[in-house]
Amino acid sequence: MASEKSFLQAIKDRRTIYALSKNSPIPDSKIVDIAKQAVLHVPSSFNSQSTRLVVLLNDEHDKFWDFVKDVLKPMVPEDQWSHTEQRVSGFRGGYGSILFFEDPEPVSALQKAFPIYAHHFPDWSEHTSAMHQYALWVALEAEGLGANLQHYNPIIDRKAQEEWNIPLEWKLRGQLVFGGKEKDAGEKEFKPVEGERLFVHGAKKD
Repeated sequence: MASEKSFLQAIKDRRTIYALSKNSPIPDSKIVDIAKQAVLHVPSSFNSQSTRLVVLLNDEHDKFWDFVKDVLKPMVPEDQWSHTEQRVSGFRGGYGSILFFEDPEPVSALQKAFPIYAHHFPDWSEHTSAMHQYALWVALEAEGLGANLQHYNPIIDRKAQEEWNIPLEWKLRGQLVFGGKEKDAGEKEFKPVEGERLFVHGAKKD
C-alpha cells in the first residue's frame, strides 16, 4: 500500500505534479485525518500553533478555483487570458485543495510576551506555515496523491474568507492542490550537494 512508504522514500517521491485528476486513492475521511494530524503534530515556534487549515474537497474545491478565475479575469490582459485560464483550470481539475492561513493573534501575543524576539516572530510564523505545507505535501504523496503548491494570495483572500466564513484577520499563505496522478514528474536535476549545499563536521567513520 502507498501508505507503507518510509518517510524518507515519501520525501524522495514528493514532486510537483500538475497533471491531476478528480480521483483519490483514499477516502475524504482519510484526507481530513491527515490534515488533523498535521495540525496536531507539526511544530511551531514557541508552540504558537498559529497555522489554520481550510480543506476544500469536491465541489468546494471547484468553487475555489472558479473564484480564482473570476478574480483574475479583469486583471489579466485579454491576449494572455487563454493561458491563464488553462492553468487555473488545471488546478480545478484536481480533487481538493488545502488553504494555509496564519492567525496573527498568537504571533502578536508572543511578541508582547517576549519583546526581545518580537521582530523574529513574523518570520517564524512563515516557517510554521511552511512546515505544515511540506508535511502535508509529503503525507499526501505517501498515500499516492500528487500535488502542487500555489500562491494566489492575497488576491483571492477576501473572496475565500467571505465564502467559507474565515476570519478576515487570518493571512492566506499558500494553496496545496492535490489529486490523482495523471502523469508523473520528469527527471529531477540535482545541483552538487557535498561541499556546496551540505557541510558536515565531526562525523565518525563507519
